[in-house]
Amino acid sequence: MTDYENSPELKGTLLGQQTEYKDQYDASLLFPIARKLNRDELAIDEAALPFVGEDTWTGYELSWLNAKGKPQVAVAEFIFPCQSSHIIESKSFKLYLNSFNQTRFDTLEQVKQHLVEDLSKGCNAAVEVRIFGPEAFNCINNTPLPGLCIDDLDVEIDCYSLDKQLLKLAANAVQVSETLHSHLLKSNCLITSQPDWASVVIRYSGPQICHESLLRYLISFRSHNEFHEQCVERIYCDIQELLGIKELEVYARYTRRGGLDINPYRSSHQQQTPFKLKINRQ
Repeated sequence: MTDYENSPELKGTLLGQQTEYKDQYDASLLFPIARKLNRDELAIDEAALPFVGEDTWTGYELSWLNAKGKPQVAVAEFIFPCQSSHIIESKSFKLYLNSFNQTRFDTLEQVKQHLVEDLSKGCNAAVEVRIFGPEAFNCINNTPLPGLCIDDLDVEIDCYSLDKQLLKLAANAVQVSETLHSHLLKSNCLITSQPDWASVVIRYSGPQICHESLLRYLISFRSHNEFHEQCVERIYCDIQELLGIKELEVYARYTRRGGLDINPYRSSHQQQTPFKLKINRQ
């Protein structure tokens, strides 16, 4: 695993430290981290990614002042393409959004323009931003996860350290197309070691995965330190590498921390949009 904490990229930054929150707009608070740092370990060629997809962030605490100084509040969706060279470290994203709180903007469009320009520059790709007012009750609805939940399987668990060798095909390994989901994915932040909780959907076509082995594998992330996006790419690559499954989608819905949730989606085939989901824990 790459030693991020000792990386020259992170030294001298505010990450993992007690921080003074700025309430005046400051784009310099954004801290990009190269996706390559983790993808090299997974032998992912960034010039020929084995997947398509995106990372959808939801910001529940966006606020600013209008031209007359009156506070405005909104929910925002930020969609980062997985082809971007960098991700935005989540604490820096929160600090950046907080810097809007006491800043006056003439219009909502001006707020959106700053968000699009700053985030696109930070991740080195075009970022899509959607902003919903507090009366837009149906902008993000809770939805059931598709497919079969594997959490009720009667399995004994004794491994809480990441182990991809837990993944197995079913005994008969017949060809199937199925969708599975679990609410038991947990990992830890690579910088702060705070717990990150998620529900994950895995849809595939190919030799049948042993459901018990998949559940054990997902639970083995429980003590693993890695960013949300990296965990999803690891799950995707491990399933493809070990089980030989070519047609695959992996989508995780993480619970929010500091007013933000992160929801990475990776797919072997081009799809217009990922599953439109929101779990009740979000």
